[in-house]
Formats: sequence, structure tokens, C-alpha cells
Amino acid sequence: MNNLVSVKGLTKIYNSTTALYNVDLDIESGHIVGLLGPNGSGKTTLIKILCGLLHPTSGSVLVDGQEVGVYSKSIISYLPDQTYFNGDLSIRSTIEFFTDFYPDFDPQRAYGMLDNLNINPDSKLKSLSKGTKEKVQLILVMSRRAKLYILDEPIAGVDPAARDYILRTIISNYDPEATIIISTHLIADVESTLDDVIFLQYGQIALHASVDEIRSKEGKSVDALFREVYKC
Repeated sequence: MNNLVSVKGLTKIYNSTTALYNVDLDIESGHIVGLLGPNGSGKTTLIKILCGLLHPTSGSVLVDGQEVGVYSKSIISYLPDQTYFNGDLSIRSTIEFFTDFYPDFDPQRAYGMLDNLNINPDSKLKSLSKGTKEKVQLILVMSRRAKLYILDEPIAGVDPAARDYILRTIISNYDPEATIIISTHLIADVESTLDDVIFLQYGQIALHASVDEIRSKEGKSVDALFREVYKC
């Protein structure tokens, strides 16, 4: 398969703090990838550089063969770890905004997922619980027909009963040729959905391997290996 993401020698320095150092990384199309690491390991910095929200200090980043810019932003569907919607808008109005703004947005897919969760599309966003807001935000992100989905802590704010539905939503609502990068601390919950994992530590890649390779070589789950590597 072709590499959808290709990172070479990526370094990002904030003042005197090095968030990423000389990172080389290739991610293929058609994979669900776990981006894992403790706080301060560089996950959010890497995500924001891929999304064009931060510029690298040095190194190169290609998404679908092109430098980060207008094209890459058009094929990336990004779920940040914080809600950013206007609370005075209804869900329906937000769907209309997404439909107008993103040519690849599928409103029928969004309404179908809302119906499955019994969420009223006429509800104002500010009237929703934190967990329901996060579900709505995920629904909107997954209703785009993007090439790359980047999800930052997509299940952190929801109850365990809703996590399975959200993970099923993620898996069943993307093109098999697309790639999903999931950054999360809840490794045990997402492990069964992952093809590959990337461990970040001190701004560098400590491990990049398939889940099957980890299980066969290490004889343990990704969650168990993560706890061993990071002593948590």
C-alpha cells in the first residue's frame, strides 16, 4: 500500500523545549493506528503539525504525497480533545454548516448516527451533557468521507457503555482505503480496533509495530506492553 503520511526528520521546538526530535514515520492507507504515549510525549504536537495547526522547526511532512497545506486540510477530518462548537447553535444547524463547508460531508450519515443514539438534532449544543457533545462532535467528524481521520481522545469523556458504540461508529463509518489515527490513554478499550501502534516517548518514536507483531513477539497485549514501557 502507499504511504498516506510520510514524516522525515521532524523536529519541533517551543522556546527551549523540544517537543519532537528527528521523527521519521510512515503510515499506510487503510490502517487504524493507535498513537500512544504519556502526557508530554509529543502526541498533540504531532497531531497539530499533521493538521497544519503548527509548523515544524525542521523536517518534512507529506500527507497523500503533498506538503501540509490547503489540499491536506481538505482530506483530513480532525477531532480535537476539546469541544469547539458554538453552543447557541442546534445540532441541525451545525450539520448544515458542515454540509456547506466540507464537500465530502454526508448529512444523511450524520442523521443516521444521531438517530441510533436517540439524539434530537434540534437540541441546542449548550443543552447537551459533556458526553453527548463529544458524541455529536465525533459523529460530525466521521460523517466526512475523508482520507485521514485524526481523533484525539475520542472516548475519554463518555461512559463505558457508550465506548463500544463509538468504536463501532469509528470502524463502520470510514472508507477502508482511508486511515484513522487515534490518540488515547484508554488503550485496553481501543486495542481490538487497531492495526498498528506508535509509542511516543520524549518526543521520539519508541515503537512502531503492528498489533499482531507485538502479540506474537512480545507475547502480551498492547496495553500490557505500554504499561511495561512506561512503568504505569
